[in-house]
Amino acid sequence: MNKKQAKEKIQELRKQVEYHAKKYYDDDKPEISDFEYDMLMVELRDLEKEFPEFISKDSLTQKVGGQVKEGFTKVTHEVPLQSLQDVFSMEEVREYITKIEEKAEENEIENRNYVVETKIDGLSAALEYKEGKLVRAATRGNGLVGEDVTENIKTIKTIPMQLSEQINLIVRGEVFISKNDFEKMNQEREENQEELFANSRNAAAGSLRQLDSKITAKRPLDIYIFNVQKIEGKQFNSHFEELEYLSQLGFHVNPIRISCCTMEEIEKAIKKIGEERENLSFGIDGAVVKVDDLKFREILGTTAKTPRWAVAYKYPPERKETILKEIVCQVGRTGVITPMAILEPVKVAGSTISKTTLHNEDFIKQKELKIGDTVVIQKAGDVIPEIVEVKKEKRSGNEVEFEMPKVCPVCGAEAVRLEGEAATRCTGIECPAKLYRNLVHFVSREAMNVDGLGENIIAQLLEKGLIKNIADIYTLTLEEIASLKKNGKKFAQNLIDSINKSKENDLYRLITALGIRHVGTKASKILARKYENIDNLSKAASEELSRINDIGPIVAKSIQEFFLQDQTIDLIEKLKAAGVNTKSLEEKGEDNRLEGKIFVLTGSLEKYTRGEAANIIEKLGGKTSSSVSKKTDYVLAGEEAGSKLTKAQNLGITILSEEEFEEMIR
Repeated sequence: MNKKQAKEKIQELRKQVEYHAKKYYDDDKPEISDFEYDMLMVELRDLEKEFPEFISKDSLTQKVGGQVKEGFTKVTHEVPLQSLQDVFSMEEVREYITKIEEKAEENEIENRNYVVETKIDGLSAALEYKEGKLVRAATRGNGLVGEDVTENIKTIKTIPMQLSEQINLIVRGEVFISKNDFEKMNQEREENQEELFANSRNAAAGSLRQLDSKITAKRPLDIYIFNVQKIEGKQFNSHFEELEYLSQLGFHVNPIRISCCTMEEIEKAIKKIGEERENLSFGIDGAVVKVDDLKFREILGTTAKTPRWAVAYKYPPERKETILKEIVCQVGRTGVITPMAILEPVKVAGSTISKTTLHNEDFIKQKELKIGDTVVIQKAGDVIPEIVEVKKEKRSGNEVEFEMPKVCPVCGAEAVRLEGEAATRCTGIECPAKLYRNLVHFVSREAMNVDGLGENIIAQLLEKGLIKNIADIYTLTLEEIASLKKNGKKFAQNLIDSINKSKENDLYRLITALGIRHVGTKASKILARKYENIDNLSKAASEELSRINDIGPIVAKSIQEFFLQDQTIDLIEKLKAAGVNTKSLEEKGEDNRLEGKIFVLTGSLEKYTRGEAANIIEKLGGKTSSSVSKKTDYVLAGEEAGSKLTKAQNLGITILSEEEFEEMIR
């Protein structure tokens, strides 16, 4: 590789590393495994070593990744929280120890002991104590500046608020979530059809970096302390001594710490931790080798990013073979049908794996998966297990091709995959799997606007079996609603009144509430104005619908397919029987003076809300848009109009004051 190629490759790798570091450290949502990230860093580090003229201070090989999240107070660390140099083979560990031994001989160091500890997979934090009292806690951030998470740290039960001695002290620890707690969290999220946490490290980081400490308090966080950053009035000779002292003060220190004197002992300790890794209650991604003598540490010093007195051995991701016994499909709250692999149970990285998501139809085709295949499962650290390989050479010929279902496995409604989407969805509006989400949308403010019928009340009604479909909202009795709350009669009467009031809503609200894919409030108003009642709309063909301005062929097809469903027909009949209005209440007028004109509303109006002004424009045949473009005809600007007004002025678009708008519509 010549210099030009090396420079281009280094720049490309830096971009990749920076992107994935941001996803990992700042967003707590990694897109690749730790191992894949480490390999990118190794490639970058090796290239920079080979071509040192291209090394930059901005490279993540030279500095700690991570930034302060918006909303947190910045904390400058009195002692920097550095990261460790990673190695990936025992040969690299030997090279490191050889260099340390040479330094020890040069400086006549007698204590040549080392401590091998588990590298806990969590989020690093510094805890500061004044006269034995916890006064501040901060995340690592970029090593020099972190986030003040004092209130969040105080929710961790294993952290002492007051030490047994009145001492000034800064310690560093790793915040984590145990394997069992992590599995319970994801199990609960799966049952609630919520997005699963990718791994325990990011679950812990996301929990600690919450702006609301009440959310943090609900998460099962724990911490192990592994280092003294600063201490006043005490002196220690060794790291081992420090950890023993911290334990006596009441801290939970890293539980696995093995004292070693030789390379052979270090190698045994690393292997032992690796062998016991599956049985540990917490996740690890390596073993840390540290120089024990604290004076020798001072001699060895640090680089800008890493201490020279420690190195982290990273274990390779664990892979196991198993059998793909079956593929079943689950239906989420939004109607997405997700294929799930049922596996012959196999233990990987400390957890027994019996199932894993296959994401969608495309994933199955890309992997060329068949039911009965021998597959390779990977679970790097605590990452959610995934199928990484199919052992095609082990096929017997009895394997079976999988096809996505044509109907919903829960309710039997048609399952469709729309053009341009990876997901297959259930189209049934009464599907039990979708019912909670559909109910929440149906009663929401922009839809039927049933005040008082919030998510918690809906969940209780479903749990007690008081509603089994959307139309059941209108059959609820005062007594049934009152049973949800202690002394709930007043609440029940208010909710009954709100439910009855919603029966009188305009047709456009009902169309919005039905949750037709791609049909929002704006399209609902257009459809209500055009068809005047739900029966006319339900009979409209997609060709006819697609000719309506702002509808288009994709939305038209979605509308037609929705109204052809048996569940839709059944629901509309039930709503009619309950007395829900299915007709447009808008008076038909001949005044289309604003036809073809596009308005953008910005700033605060005195006499109208933006919604009221938009309704007036639409009744007069005009359209509203949320963004200014060359197609915009008018911008109605109120007080404190911002960037939209500036853009309109630059484009030479007519700006209307509220008075000019009133003159226009008078």
